[in-house]
Amino acid sequence: MSGKIVLITGAGSGIGRALALEADRLGHRLILVGRREANLRNTAAGLAGKARIVLADVTTPDGREVIRAAAADEGLDILINNAGRLASGRIDGLKDQDLAELVATNIAAPVVLTRDLLPALERQHGQVVNIGSVFGDIGFPYFALYSASKFALRGFSEALRRELAPRGISVTYIAPRATRTAATESFRSLIGPMAMALDDPETVACHAWRAITARKREQFPKSRERFFVALQRLRPQLIDRALARMAKDPAVIAAARHAETGEKA
Repeated sequence: MSGKIVLITGAGSGIGRALALEADRLGHRLILVGRREANLRNTAAGLAGKARIVLADVTTPDGREVIRAAAADEGLDILINNAGRLASGRIDGLKDQDLAELVATNIAAPVVLTRDLLPALERQHGQVVNIGSVFGDIGFPYFALYSASKFALRGFSEALRRELAPRGISVTYIAPRATRTAATESFRSLIGPMAMALDDPETVACHAWRAITARKREQFPKSRERFFVALQRLRPQLIDRALARMAKDPAVIAAARHAETGEKA
């Protein structure tokens, strides 16, 4: 599969940028979407081929209309809903604004953008790709809001796959584990105490594109997290006990407080 027109949200940094670079290597044409023009141009500068830059906020109707118009002009084979927000820390420290912004970006935006781009995707018997997380299967303590948003995205992907199959549109759900991006700084204090393993964005993107190319239904990392996801689905009480013990660890509790304030532990 090459020569497809691929639209990636959040393409200016992190996993989105890595997905764009890998798509370019595979010979696809790109529509890069994001809120920061400098970041998008930085991504475009790393491509061998040309890309269309679309400066838009996926959480606003005006932003989504700009994206829809670009897809109508260029055509669309693959939509990658990658833009997202991350929140960590104790639920006690959750602010209303954090909740509103994360739900708007991680849940509402993929749903309504997919809806708006369905005509373009249906013409090409295209593909929707939702970038989730292993936190969408395993609800981690001190990542309650983020986990909830990724659980929702996974459920949306599953239902959407069944709904769109008769229309020739496939849906792929990608669930990487924690990844080294700028967002990592918001929970850096938790990485050590929670014994998190992190992947590079380039590794995630390469792995993801294998699943996208094969139009797989879902993909999880080739790591211990894949086993934990399987165990979560079969014997969730075992994961409950392990993560409840982790949540009581004084070092983890202290790190969660630091994550709320953005301080380094």
